[in-house]
Amino acid sequence: MPLDRRDFLKYSALAVAATSGMPGFLARAATQATGQKTLVVIQLTGGNDGLNTLIPYSNGAYYAARPTIAIPKKDVLTLGPDLGMHPSLKPLMGLWDAGQLAWMENIGYPNPNRSHFASMAIWHTADPTQAQAEGWIGRIAEKIGDPFCASNIGSSTPQALRAAEFSLPSIDAVDNFQVKLPAGLEGAFGAMLDAPRSGEADYLVRATRQMMSNTQKVQANVGKYKAGATYPEGKFATQLKDAARLIASGTGQRILYVSLGGFDTHAGQRGEQDELLATLASGLAAFQTDLERQGVAERVVVMGFSEFGRRVAENDSAGTDHGQGSVMFALGKGVKGGIHGDSPDLEDLSLGDIKYKQDFRGVYAGALTGWLGLNARDILGGDFKGPQWLA
Repeated sequence: MPLDRRDFLKYSALAVAATSGMPGFLARAATQATGQKTLVVIQLTGGNDGLNTLIPYSNGAYYAARPTIAIPKKDVLTLGPDLGMHPSLKPLMGLWDAGQLAWMENIGYPNPNRSHFASMAIWHTADPTQAQAEGWIGRIAEKIGDPFCASNIGSSTPQALRAAEFSLPSIDAVDNFQVKLPAGLEGAFGAMLDAPRSGEADYLVRATRQMMSNTQKVQANVGKYKAGATYPEGKFATQLKDAARLIASGTGQRILYVSLGGFDTHAGQRGEQDELLATLASGLAAFQTDLERQGVAERVVVMGFSEFGRRVAENDSAGTDHGQGSVMFALGKGVKGGIHGDSPDLEDLSLGDIKYKQDFRGVYAGALTGWLGLNARDILGGDFKGPQWLA
């Protein structure tokens, strides 16, 4: 039976929905996107404790405030005369020695908020006033005009990828990153594509054919991928491996977003954070090695953040409560390795918290302008200066 316009639009919408994880298939051939720079954003969900991540091991105030959970000096991975990394971050020492790991200190925003929900929304929208609903990455997609220029690697799309005009995709697994029609619709859908069309219906036919063709090309390229590193077990490492597969296969996405949760360490922090930082470091080390062996490391940088830091003083449960200023990190061949910013003054606090000195939007601005080649003001709504963390 011939399909009328309403049926055609319904089935086309179904096909597009079925490919909601696809990069820019509707507008371009993904396999031609070689050489394009990619930003990988790592979200440490829950409020990572920056003081036990980048440790002021020469500061007596640090040990006085944390008699139970402070990292002993003998265990600190020394980066300089005053600062060092948590011992669980040892897999990243090779990147530090190579000048490919940067730490940004005292990062925060005006009028800090200790609520997970509110603070994460601020980081996601790049708006401390919480007036915007769209995410900062969603605004990038709107400026570029491509809803598939960025993807979340995971099951649910974070607010950072929310846009006013369209939804940016989440990719739960790269192997499912393809057109899949419901059983029984293949014949009807093929007949629909073969029928003569004009106007917007003709556009949909051409767009759908292009989408399906590029789907096959990308899956073929992803199928050729052979891991250049041995990844540790676990969800986070698997998601990083999927990110590496997408980058190496030439899908052309500008931004990939990966999250690692569990950093809300109100009790028993040493056991929880130690394990989480080990997961972070081992996954990122394997990811970077993989990119090197795939020959794409030159065009990828990683930028990591958490919604806030923790209080300077430990609590009665051998943990820390929600704080304000914290650290960010970046790694890759395009990064200017080192410590960017002054260490926090642990004797001059704001209600028991580190005072922020660098606005996180300045770090975002560096990624937008210096790495992605975009106008940061268009995305962030203002001019923000930040540490010079890019080489």
